[in-house]
Amino acid sequence: MDALKVDGWWRHATRLLFAPRCTICRERGYMDVDLCSTCMEQLPWNSACCSRCGLPMAVAGECGDCLLHPTALTHTRAVFVYGFPLDRLVPRFKFHRDLAAGQLIAELMAGPLALAPRPDALVPVPLHPHRMRQRGYDQALELARPLAAALALPLRSDLLRRVRATAPQSELDAGQRQRNVARAFRVAPHAAMPDHVALVDDVMTTGATLQAAARVLLGAGVRRVDAWVCARVP
Repeated sequence: MDALKVDGWWRHATRLLFAPRCTICRERGYMDVDLCSTCMEQLPWNSACCSRCGLPMAVAGECGDCLLHPTALTHTRAVFVYGFPLDRLVPRFKFHRDLAAGQLIAELMAGPLALAPRPDALVPVPLHPHRMRQRGYDQALELARPLAAALALPLRSDLLRRVRATAPQSELDAGQRQRNVARAFRVAPHAAMPDHVALVDDVMTTGATLQAAARVLLGAGVRRVDAWVCARVP
């Protein structure tokens, strides 16, 4: 067997042995992504939504609530609607230390976010230190890192601090969520503020956490705050 044939056989064997596997169902990955073609086809892209809060709509624009009550966020880019297979990936990433799922989510987000209004920096929504010690990692930071690298944007995890421990937002209704995150954030003292930042988080439900963080940043001198999130709950 000549050298070219050996090299070709080795390349083929390597592709078979180390081919990507679907993070959801373990079938063979599609086009070097850790999702199979079936799961890829079922991704719930949030293609038509409110530009201000990311709420899925029939036609892109601003929803009635945002027209009547403009929020602290100028623009929200929620890449997906929260549903299958995101409802499998996100909990594994957020609660079960599956950082590979987080890397996959960031890869899926990067393409659509490259088309969003470009901020001066990405700011991950921080965990409180107590929650950070429990979990061992900050899921928003783990999303923001690869996004910043893929889009060549500065990562400013030093700007925002969570200074008040709060109950999990998933356990609260809309009014309780707003009260829960009131005064939960502060900016770092003496930090130089960019003009335009994008807050990065995993899932947006009512937007109370992102709004609270945005108001603090605007009060500290940031001129525009957007939100970049993996998924929006309808």
